[in-house]
Amino acid sequence: MLAIALAAAVAATAAAGVETPVQSFVEIPAPLKGTMLAPAAGAKAPAALILPGSGPTDRDGNSPLGVKGSTYRLLAEGLAAQGVTTVRMDKRGQFASGAAAADGNKVFIADLAADANTWAADLKKRTGAPCVWLIGHSEGALVAEVAGQTGKDLCGLVLVSGAGERLSDTLRRQLKAGVPPGPLQDQSLKNIATLEAGGDVDASGLPQGLQMLFAPQVQPFLKAVFAYDPPTLLKAYKGPVLIVQGKTDIQITPDNVEALKRARPDASLVELDGVNHLLKVAPLDRAGNLATYADPSLPLAPGVAEAIADFIKSHPG
Repeated sequence: MLAIALAAAVAATAAAGVETPVQSFVEIPAPLKGTMLAPAAGAKAPAALILPGSGPTDRDGNSPLGVKGSTYRLLAEGLAAQGVTTVRMDKRGQFASGAAAADGNKVFIADLAADANTWAADLKKRTGAPCVWLIGHSEGALVAEVAGQTGKDLCGLVLVSGAGERLSDTLRRQLKAGVPPGPLQDQSLKNIATLEAGGDVDASGLPQGLQMLFAPQVQPFLKAVFAYDPPTLLKAYKGPVLIVQGKTDIQITPDNVEALKRARPDASLVELDGVNHLLKVAPLDRAGNLATYADPSLPLAPGVAEAIADFIKSHPG
């Protein structure tokens, strides 16, 4: 049985492509680390970077906070099967890229966008591709939009489960939905307004969850990220854009997708029935939806990798 299992694992890896550990050519001050997955054989493949979401999310899409779905690894394997080379990476200051920043809390969106463009230049050199796609998931979509303002090696943007509003507005909406009306909600909303204006807030009197949201070490990041408006960034970007959104995503509301589409009416839009924020088949009810986040056995939802690969291959650099 062990021999059969090993043979199956080898066959699955071969089918997905050739996986290679990589590090950035540029050191900041240490190199960034990632994994390249190339199609097993065939003509020169288009190339893409998979930019991870917020917080401690690793190159495979997993997090010590309970996310175990390996969304980015599965997406990379699906894209390799469709003839697309990818690099997925650990963010500056985190996991294998930890030495690239002295303090992960001082790594801002602008830094991650600069790193995306560094990786794009590296991947272009490694593969000989004419340009590189940015596939940004969740907060990674914002990173892609910011990188797109200055990137010189980019084919286009693929925005997956990305916000269509400022993070401050997202947090307001979530606080109004999750914190009962009253002094606690009022103080939380006031804190957001203070941070938007560039001030500091005292979170010591708040419950633990809200203390973590407004922690002193996080406030500089929040002040910086609140300044970014995704529709404005997207409107300024002139390259090809694909928006991918699951219809059972309980983190990104439909009006976010509409805002992105208004900013770029020419963008392609793929909406996936029964697919959640992590690109897994999931119900709309909150408990059932969130249960998929911690289930490592679930595959990527059907059609996700195919839709992205089809768009990429239909827009050769």
